[in-house]
Amino acid sequence: MKIYIVSGLGADFKVLERLEFPKHCELIFIDWLIPEENEPFHAYVERMAEKVDPSEPFCLLGYSFGGIMVQEINRLKPAEKVVILGSIKSDKEKSRFIKTGEVTKIPRILPVGLFNVKAANVYAVLRKLFDPKNPRLLQYFRVRDPYYLKWSVEKVSEWKFEENPEVIQILGDKDIVFPIKNSKPDYVIKGGTHLFPATKAKEVSKILNEIFSEKTVMLLSE
Repeated sequence: MKIYIVSGLGADFKVLERLEFPKHCELIFIDWLIPEENEPFHAYVERMAEKVDPSEPFCLLGYSFGGIMVQEINRLKPAEKVVILGSIKSDKEKSRFIKTGEVTKIPRILPVGLFNVKAANVYAVLRKLFDPKNPRLLQYFRVRDPYYLKWSVEKVSEWKFEENPEVIQILGDKDIVFPIKNSKPDYVIKGGTHLFPATKAKEVSKILNEIFSEKTVMLLSE
């Protein structure tokens, strides 16, 4: 079973590198693309989905903004299973902070220059608020193209989506980015901040092995 994986906003796959999957699973990572100028979100999703081969059964897994992206990809190319880590199933689960950005349109009017390399470093430092005890945090957020960062912040704040009850959601109970009080996750990681795939890898891996067990894959293939 192929599992296509999309990481978080500005993050490479180091944040997910400690996760362990069943041996019968083939992991395929979809790298973030740099958006074209004024590119509509649906067009961007179509480009991200190009790597997904729908000719055989597959699953999708996304972390943070990647969780939003795999749900959008699933609309174009339906998967056997969709799993989201530290992400939300619908716009109704957004935090108050993100909803403020949606209402005020502040992300849209911010200058691209605010997201340059120096500002991106400041942005990464601010993320320590999400997991202040993690000394490796700066290593996880490496995609720092200014236009991509501004575009991504806009799209997260503007995102509208009706919940798909079949999506499997895993959240940390200490996540500030997507507070658990706004969601009804299928699995809860105790003490998990937004970086729980890295800091609670054993617990998450146990859940993923249950979700993607060989027995489950056989049932999906029938």
